[in-house]
Amino acid sequence: MTAAPVSPARIRKNAFLLALGLVCNSGMFQLAAALSSLTLVAVTGITGILGLGPAIFLTAGGLTVGPAGRVMDRVGRMPVIRAAYVLGAIGCAVVAGGCRISSALVVSVGLVLVGAAAAVVQLSRAAAAEMFPERHRARGMSFVLFGAVSGAIWGPVLFGPLFAHRMPTAHGLAAPWLIGVRFMVAGFFVSGLVRPDPKEISATYTSEHDDTVPPAALRAMIRRPGVAPALVAAVASFAVMASMMNLASYMAVGRGHMEGDVFTMISAHIVGMYGLVLVVGALIDRVGRRPAIVAGLAVMTVSNAALVWLGGVGGMSIALFGLGLGWNLSYVGATTELVSLSSPSERGRLVGFSDLVSSLVAAALALLGGLVYTAGGAASLAISAAALAALPALYLAARPSPRVALSPAD
Repeated sequence: MTAAPVSPARIRKNAFLLALGLVCNSGMFQLAAALSSLTLVAVTGITGILGLGPAIFLTAGGLTVGPAGRVMDRVGRMPVIRAAYVLGAIGCAVVAGGCRISSALVVSVGLVLVGAAAAVVQLSRAAAAEMFPERHRARGMSFVLFGAVSGAIWGPVLFGPLFAHRMPTAHGLAAPWLIGVRFMVAGFFVSGLVRPDPKEISATYTSEHDDTVPPAALRAMIRRPGVAPALVAAVASFAVMASMMNLASYMAVGRGHMEGDVFTMISAHIVGMYGLVLVVGALIDRVGRRPAIVAGLAVMTVSNAALVWLGGVGGMSIALFGLGLGWNLSYVGATTELVSLSSPSERGRLVGFSDLVSSLVAAALALLGGLVYTAGGAASLAISAAALAALPALYLAARPSPRVALSPAD
């Protein structure tokens, strides 16, 4: 029996609250993106491990998001999201404590908690989508994701001036991580106002699809025409973007920029990632998913290569903006392709597998990127990242698009 429908006003209010929560999460995310590569180096004094902090952050998120999604299916979306905000607050406090006592082990434990929390909070986008009728779900998701770009104001408005003209030291990095605690606590209280649970709202809609056919095994799904190329695009776009985003902060410091300048660059990157999210979906529908994926990877290639020559704050900000915009096009296009090639009962596993592999590859690239930067400098890192984006773009451009897409109604 279908539950009573929820009023559109209540749905809009919940969507606004979820978006506001992502504003809070974006503040913490900026701290992690800007400081994770610096923190372990500052605590240990070992430059060669500058990719370890981002690798820990990304791996923890990738390993957590799948189990969190399964728990959400049993207990609802918001209890898990609220727990993630609490976990994030604890994680930021633990990292700050590790900075105070110069303990790499404590910092690493904190980064695990922060990475796990950030990945789970990002599931708010799926919770937002299911609150809306089928024909409006992309719009609902884009509205909530737009909250992430609103959080970009924290970099230049708060973090930049607060840490201007300061070089990072272990003790000095404790203060910004403690600011992350406040963001996570604010997100917890905002998420507590989301009622009823998005899962309950989704239950009020009559199913529009016949999903009685048993779902295929993951291996069988990957063998479908078009699935493997979409996976390659999703993994490549996320892994290259995330690894470079986290390593850019150390690259900037290595070029003589202050800690406060890093937040300006990360803010520009986040604007590139989410600033056009309200129109990117419509653009992809208009030009096609495969052309959008190839174009996005091409923009990422050019943006990474530009970091060889663009060394100032403005230049690096422009390059990182382009990196975020390219990711927006390619990753959204690839994820949409995966959804179109799977049935409703298969999408969770297929997209979850994509997220898992993307996070693990991003962690590996962050580690390798740190070694490349240590050995060859910023130019070697930028050229390597450009090549990693260009290769899948060429691969996808040479392959035909899948002729038959599995629609949910098939």
